[in-house]
Amino acid sequence: MNNIPARRWGFIIPIAAIMYMLAYMDRINVSMILPYIGNSFHLSSAATGLASGIFFVGYMILQIPGGLLASRWSARKVVFILMMLWGLAAMANGLVQSVGQLYLARFVLGIFEGGVWPAVLVLLASWFPTRERARANALWMACLPVSAMIMAPISGWLLTFMSWRTVFIIEGLPPIIWGIVWWFTISDKPSEAKWVSPEEQQYIETTMAKEDSEKAPNAGYKAAFGNKTVLWLIVAYFFWMSGFYGFSLWLPSVVKSFHGVTSSATVGWLSAIPYFCALVSMVVNSALSDKRGKRQAHVAIPALIGAAGLVIGQLAVHGAVGQMIFLCIAAIGVYGPYGPFWAIPSALLRIELVGAAMGLINALGNLGGFLGPYIVGYVKGATHNSFAGFLVLAAFLVITAIISFALGTDRPGANARSSGASLATGSGKQ
Repeated sequence: MNNIPARRWGFIIPIAAIMYMLAYMDRINVSMILPYIGNSFHLSSAATGLASGIFFVGYMILQIPGGLLASRWSARKVVFILMMLWGLAAMANGLVQSVGQLYLARFVLGIFEGGVWPAVLVLLASWFPTRERARANALWMACLPVSAMIMAPISGWLLTFMSWRTVFIIEGLPPIIWGIVWWFTISDKPSEAKWVSPEEQQYIETTMAKEDSEKAPNAGYKAAFGNKTVLWLIVAYFFWMSGFYGFSLWLPSVVKSFHGVTSSATVGWLSAIPYFCALVSMVVNSALSDKRGKRQAHVAIPALIGAAGLVIGQLAVHGAVGQMIFLCIAAIGVYGPYGPFWAIPSALLRIELVGAAMGLINALGNLGGFLGPYIVGYVKGATHNSFAGFLVLAAFLVITAIISFALGTDRPGANARSSGASLATGSGKQ
């Protein structure tokens, strides 16, 4: 098996990673730009949190349809269409003339980006067997911290000599350009890709067929959505995303509060440091998860580390250097679970069901992306202190860890039992 060609790692992953890095740019650049929007529209802390979080209300709308279309039609085509639409929606953020229009533009951007995540996870599940999946997921999802590392400084630099409106418009162009690259390079499965060798194609298809044969027969979407493990994954993901986006979208504001930090460019560069730590965490944690064949602890332990970083960094440390260290620890924790977490549903369900199930998890779970930023902004405005908000985010991460430890998916035969009994009845044992 070591002699099997592996061009998929150098072809599928980079193209998909750049694509989603652009999507994530249009999601997080608002954290850099919002202070400047606030100067134009006089946003309160709660309104700032709402402008960040309303994206995720729209984000849930196309999750299940996007996963379904990717599984039944074409992940490649779904992503291409959505890239064109989200690029236009991102540019529209620079044209808003009122707070209401800003909320609407953010909401629409969320709609068009929403179907991309499950569609790409379906694509990866068609190219990478289970034993490779956490690493494949993590290497693709590494675009999240990489995007933050690159785009936060770029956004900060652009804001030094451009208006926030121009920055929004400029940063909406790259997804439209990269969509053309995506269309001509990505294939839905190995049999459609001209660059895959016969040996690699045979390895992927044979391994995938064997893995599917060990899963329960297709019992329908109703049974998949009633799967007890899928439902608990939704709850865990909701609380994780509450902590994740609450941290990510308020990180620049924390950095901006450091003594001596005055320019937007400095905020951008300093904000990139925690994301570098997050990148290392994602790759290392996912590699260890694949090596051990375990998922639960590799989700739960990073979540606890993230919670500790949020609390200690805000409660016990007051200097800029100390706070930065604990921001890095928090970033390590909130980003670390990505690869192992998303390897769980694709190990439970057959390919024709997994897209919709992952769309459901991402749709409902990402409502936490609305709660996290909003609750930090609300609590900060009410208490005039950000610590209480970060304490709530830490509690959310602890809940994620507890659920992850209790899933039971790492027990021998757990996947077969869950995909069998649960999918047959809608409520089997974990």
